[in-house]
Amino acid sequence: MNIADLRKSYEKAELSESASHADPLQQFDQWLNEAIRGEVPEPNAMTLATVGSDLRPSTRVVLVKGYDERGIVWYTNYHSRKGRELAGNPFAALQFHWVELERVVRIEGVVEKVSDEESDAYFHSRPLDSRIGAWASPQSEVIENRTVLVTNAAKYGAQFLLKPPRPPHWGGYRLKPEAWQFWQGRKSRLHDRLRYTAQAEGGWLRERLAP
Repeated sequence: MNIADLRKSYEKAELSESASHADPLQQFDQWLNEAIRGEVPEPNAMTLATVGSDLRPSTRVVLVKGYDERGIVWYTNYHSRKGRELAGNPFAALQFHWVELERVVRIEGVVEKVSDEESDAYFHSRPLDSRIGAWASPQSEVIENRTVLVTNAAKYGAQFLLKPPRPPHWGGYRLKPEAWQFWQGRKSRLHDRLRYTAQAEGGWLRERLAP
């Protein structure tokens, strides 16, 4: 099969100005909940794009763990590549792709760490193995083999037993949106694409973009 011949006609839904929310957070909440109810695989998975000091972008998939008017939250190792890149350049982009619904949401903005209290609360809600894993994995560093991880997990499991504290190098980030885009696949590649841009005086400017 020639990969250039792969095609799909998008015909599931539409996105109009009159039927969309004036507030992009409400539109996102609606779409995310529709993805959850539609049993889309991992509806909370999003691609996070950051840029390093060498100006080279990098992406990875993370899981959204909360969102409100303050922004979009996820948790990770602060010493990882994304953590190092965000420390040097706090601007990032997120993308949700719900294939089954023929929808994409893109979010751009500035990133900051969440409070220690928020990070502590989420960390202690995680399964024990995940809490031990946060100690065991030197994320983004080169390791000799998988035995390193298994050995670390055993060591920290024995050290902390059932009550591992949150590692100082692990916690949450919050992206404060400055721009949103909502994309709904349509027939003949004439897709619906709405962009919301934060205004200095407050509120959002909603515009239609050509696909």
